[in-house]
Amino acid sequence: MQVLHPGFWNHEGGPDFRGAIVQAPGEAARSGDVEVDLHSSGWHSHGHDRNPAFKNVVLHVVWEGDARNNLPTLQIKSLLDAPLNDLVLWLGSEAAQAFPENLLGQCSAPLRGLPAAKLTDLLHQAALVRLRGKAVQLQARARQAGWEQALWEGGLRALGYKHNIWPMQRLAELRARICPPETKVSPIALQARLLGIGGLLPNELTRQQASADNYLRRLWDHWWRERETFSDCALPRTLWRFHGLRPANHPQRRLALAAHWLAQRRLAEELQKWGEADGDTASSPTSLLNKMQVTADDFWSWHWTLRSKRLAKAQPLLGATRVTDLAVNVILPWLWARAAEAKNDSLQQEMERRYLSWPRAEDNSILRLARQRLLGGASLRSLPGAAAQQGLLQIVRDFCEHAGSLCSNCQFPELVRHWASN
Repeated sequence: MQVLHPGFWNHEGGPDFRGAIVQAPGEAARSGDVEVDLHSSGWHSHGHDRNPAFKNVVLHVVWEGDARNNLPTLQIKSLLDAPLNDLVLWLGSEAAQAFPENLLGQCSAPLRGLPAAKLTDLLHQAALVRLRGKAVQLQARARQAGWEQALWEGGLRALGYKHNIWPMQRLAELRARICPPETKVSPIALQARLLGIGGLLPNELTRQQASADNYLRRLWDHWWRERETFSDCALPRTLWRFHGLRPANHPQRRLALAAHWLAQRRLAEELQKWGEADGDTASSPTSLLNKMQVTADDFWSWHWTLRSKRLAKAQPLLGATRVTDLAVNVILPWLWARAAEAKNDSLQQEMERRYLSWPRAEDNSILRLARQRLLGGASLRSLPGAAAQQGLLQIVRDFCEHAGSLCSNCQFPELVRHWASN
């Protein structure tokens, strides 16, 4: 068995390594995922055989056990090249966290050779490609459904993150039905509709937390009357994915926030005003947060989910990190697209200026892997702002996702060399 490339350690749900390339004797090389278990029986006992996330596994690596799963199985108990205790010490060292030089991307060497300012410029150019691409998508949707609807769909998609994009978008598509124009609906009624249609409204009380049970009763006071009306568009709970979510990002809490925005009915107008505002203070990230922040919620300011315990301290429904995600992925592209539609070049340039100067966003698994492969393990601080992060994500999308683990026929290394020489 030859491991041509071990793939990339997956820190989320699913197989342990993604994108490996392995070759068994007398067979062609195969690309896919690798699952690591203590014993070969783990394939069935852990439910991998029933989980579609494991359908691309091409190698099962085990400490002991034989192949009983119709999968190539590699038992490593007798194949270690050092005593187990020595390997344990090595795995806990910094050396184990760094990529071997031969597994770095082919663009890593030329990228590391760029001066910091030149690298930032390259990432910003890629970021502007990403900004305009998102703007074009929003513009296309706006021509079908209107600018406000395009904003809502983009915003809820962003609040769904990568795990719950589709169900959040579907609820945004139902906006006019959930909150009919010219009809006043309270935030609690809208929360009941969003959670009920989304399949996220529990049928049973906790019987232990009075604040949660009282709020749940209030939701059901609204939902039981409307349940039949919305039955044709209700989503099954199984659509949602909760594994690996931070409590603050739970879809129940995000929908509670969206209910407040819907009830206020002025989100698009306020964002347009923010985009047209002059001065550093009026156009700052803090000012955008103030525009989008909602008043305290009797329940959601004190709870992460419908089942969680009451928090010791009230938490805002929207924080600065979430505003950054919304700004770079939706709001600034939306405003840029509206400026393009109006042929307002100066406003487009202002949106690009804000985009390129926006503070750094939170780290994520794609960025961490990209910094390892492309930037030789550079820290998050090496990316000076959100635009540099967005540029790195765009490079991954345009090049790394198409070239595979071995960077086959990737044109980006030559592009970097050309960039450096000019």
